[in-house]
Amino acid sequence: MIVIGEKINGTIPSVKKAIEEKDEEFIRNLAVKQAEAGADYIDVCASTAPEIEVETLKWMMDIIQNAVDKPLCIDSPNPRMIEKVFEYAKKPGIINSVSEEGDKCEVIFPLMKGTDWQVIALTCDNKGIPSDVQARVDITKRIVEKAANYDIAPDRIHVDPLVMAMSAENKSLPNFVEALTKIKELYPTIKITSGLSNISFGMPLRRVINQHFLTIAMFVGMDSAIMDPVNRDLYTSLITIEALMGQDRLCRSFTNAYRKNKIGPVKIE
Repeated sequence: MIVIGEKINGTIPSVKKAIEEKDEEFIRNLAVKQAEAGADYIDVCASTAPEIEVETLKWMMDIIQNAVDKPLCIDSPNPRMIEKVFEYAKKPGIINSVSEEGDKCEVIFPLMKGTDWQVIALTCDNKGIPSDVQARVDITKRIVEKAANYDIAPDRIHVDPLVMAMSAENKSLPNFVEALTKIKELYPTIKITSGLSNISFGMPLRRVINQHFLTIAMFVGMDSAIMDPVNRDLYTSLITIEALMGQDRLCRSFTNAYRKNKIGPVKIE
């Protein structure tokens, strides 16, 4: 399971405050904590006014890359912001994201050509997020076809079928599973991802919902998740599921994590 650490995002009030106050230590600590907790990539999202987004992203990228040896997941809804900061990444990571909205693919895919960069692809277009599964599959097809024009193979694409909040969509999880299954049938090597906590928005016991969603999604084939690796319960669920699914040879990762008290950031009770 590929873990994309979600904590350095300007939409989070504490991170927004750190950005406004140029608190380098706060950003650095978030990067270190996520890396130590098991993140494979560190998402970096400024979520500032457009006129300062590039400057802010560069500042955050420098802090993170000096603090940890993890690749970045560069995150912005504006592809031209990603284009401007792309060269400041020290190693190939993940671009977050493309979709069928506007010219996102046309801006991002040329950057990726001839590199090892990966990309998150959202199943939405200029009309928004489709309500039916087949429309999301069709969007995936078009994105994969565009990517092929730049020699970007499906295994470099993390498709996000955009799980809806279950508080608003009763069939949120079944629709996600159906979309995942259909996309994997078309492209067996493609990766499926999700913003893990989206499904529990507006609900009580969000952590419990997120844990159960992670369990089901991993079982049906989800490959990566944008999530909080510092959440001990969630990360414990992740490595437990890997062991149960036979993805952890001789359960070594789980056993080592338990014995060394490294399941999450604090000691197991």
